[in-house]
Amino acid sequence: MKKSKIVTIAVISLIALFAVLIALKLFVPEKAKSSVQGASGSVGAGNAGGSGSSGNAGRTGNADNSGGGNSGGNSGRGENSSGSGGGNSRGNSGRGENSGGSGSGNSESNSGRGENSGGSGGGNPGGNPGRAGGGNPGGGSSRNATTVRVTPVSAGTIEKSVIINGEILARNQVTIYPTIGGKLVDIRLGIGDRVTSGQVVAMVDPSRPGEVYSRSPVISTVSGTVLQAPFSIGDTLTTQSAVYTVGDLSSLLIETFVPERFVSSVRQGMRAQLRLEAISGETFNAEVIEINPVIDPASRTLKIRLRFLTPDSRIKAGMFATISLVTNSKINVPVIQRTSVINTYGSWIVFTVDENNIARRREVTLGIDNEDFFEILSGLNMGENVVSAGQNFLSDGDPVRVVD
Repeated sequence: MKKSKIVTIAVISLIALFAVLIALKLFVPEKAKSSVQGASGSVGAGNAGGSGSSGNAGRTGNADNSGGGNSGGNSGRGENSSGSGGGNSRGNSGRGENSGGSGSGNSESNSGRGENSGGSGGGNPGGNPGRAGGGNPGGGSSRNATTVRVTPVSAGTIEKSVIINGEILARNQVTIYPTIGGKLVDIRLGIGDRVTSGQVVAMVDPSRPGEVYSRSPVISTVSGTVLQAPFSIGDTLTTQSAVYTVGDLSSLLIETFVPERFVSSVRQGMRAQLRLEAISGETFNAEVIEINPVIDPASRTLKIRLRFLTPDSRIKAGMFATISLVTNSKINVPVIQRTSVINTYGSWIVFTVDENNIARRREVTLGIDNEDFFEILSGLNMGENVVSAGQNFLSDGDPVRVVD
């Protein structure tokens, strides 16, 4: 029992001893080293250079060639001074290290460091942690310039448009009905044929079993082109059966429906641009000629019709059209590219570039816009250079590099 207690006490004592040694190594290594080295004055004066110590625990190390490293304060260090210069330290824990060539790295404030001073320059006197070697006084570092592309604010024409779909129709389209019911016994026209007003286009036999009647002609009431002929010989017709649909293809219309929120902008004579799926790569101009006086309550849209300003024989009735209807237009106003504007917390901002290639943040007020441009109401002047690419990571005052 006593033997085990003795062993336990010995183990605890060893653990405590190790803990004390570790604590001394962690917290007082430099102090112990300085006291040992400072007791012998100056250490390691090499070649033709001399070194001295005028303070407690001062150390100069590895003073090569003809230079000397002098420490004038507590724990001041001048290390690795080569050439004809010296690394001098005048403050507590100040360090002048690696001073090469004919210069010196001097530090005059607490914990200030003059490092790697090369050539003939001196490094950052008095700067908290300033870097030596011809660096920026006071210890700053320059930011990298951001590459951007700029576009000047210019005067131009801007149009606000709404994109809707429509269909090409014949201007005058009429459905022809028989005057009496019966069997269709004669068809004289087909789709695409020309017809004149008063021309007989079909014959209907109204006879019934036991009753014989003379045939009744179907007469066209308009001139134009046959667009539809849905019946064949032998079909039974009534007075509500549309034998033909005839339209005037010499003048085509575009019929479309405008959403309710844009109705207040629609007016007679409003210009539009059309793109047709059947004729890709081309744009056709049109204008509004007819506006329905009421809105469709089911679709909440307003029916309008447009006419082509320049007829084209390639355009056929029934084609699908994409319509860009210009609802607002301004001439000779300041405009910038749409990509230049950033929406930040409800505000519209842009970045301009001054003569020193510094980015400046500007808040702007916008007018009408389209797919490519914004109108500028306030915040920018004509001719100012606005960043149009590369502005997403900019901050006010950042240096920039402008590219074409």
